[in-house]
Amino acid sequence: MNSNRRPAAPARARLARAALLSGLLAAMQARAADLAVVSSGGFAEAFKTLAQRYEALAPDTHIRRVFGPSMGATPGAVPARLARGEALDVVIMVEPALDELMSQGRLLPGSKTRLALSRIACAVPSGAPRPNLETEADVRQAFVSASSVAWSDSASGAYIQHELLRHLGIQEALRGKGRQIPATPVGEILARREATFGCQQRSELQPVPGIDIVGDLPDSLQRTTPYAAAVVLDSVHAADAKAFIAFVVDPVNRPAIRATGLEPASP
Repeated sequence: MNSNRRPAAPARARLARAALLSGLLAAMQARAADLAVVSSGGFAEAFKTLAQRYEALAPDTHIRRVFGPSMGATPGAVPARLARGEALDVVIMVEPALDELMSQGRLLPGSKTRLALSRIACAVPSGAPRPNLETEADVRQAFVSASSVAWSDSASGAYIQHELLRHLGIQEALRGKGRQIPATPVGEILARREATFGCQQRSELQPVPGIDIVGDLPDSLQRTTPYAAAVVLDSVHAADAKAFIAFVVDPVNRPAIRATGLEPASP
């Protein structure tokens, strides 16, 4: 038998398919190094900008952008994603919720990095009268006089529902017309005119069209929320994940973070 004879056509086709499959597997393995980063809403706009910048500087890296609340019972919330084993490399979320996940052993010890601070602002549907928010009395009046009020189910909303309303003595006044909004930005509720007044992190209100931001809560009522990032414990790209977090907090990116309504964390 001549061992140098070329394979028959069916054999050549099988070899070609095998080569193609090998190439596809290699491509998939190359893409496996891509980073899956989940960001909660308060840092979402900054994350979108910085992910795009990172990809431009490192064209071999692709960042899979995932979004979800830092807390709450919705399936998209960061804790729920980790609990069901979703493949993620980096989490960006409110720091107290991140600390809880760290204590549960879901994040890489020592990888937490504070990114920014966020203040609570309030808004109304575009063109609606803007209440004064300069003093505690002004804020009390703004809540009470609104026909419907919305706040989030994340950090700012938890503060409003469990502390601010009680401090202002308006829990009963808001009963029936005030509500916590799960998983949906408060700005979208206002833009659809499903509420006449609402409060959330300024960075979450700022990108929503169809609303007017009235202003931040006064300092005596303000609750500044820190946002932080960490590497997921079982990430197979821990070194790349750390590099991305380091990029986010690089001083050159502070203007981009500040432009989204956040205050970059001090080094």
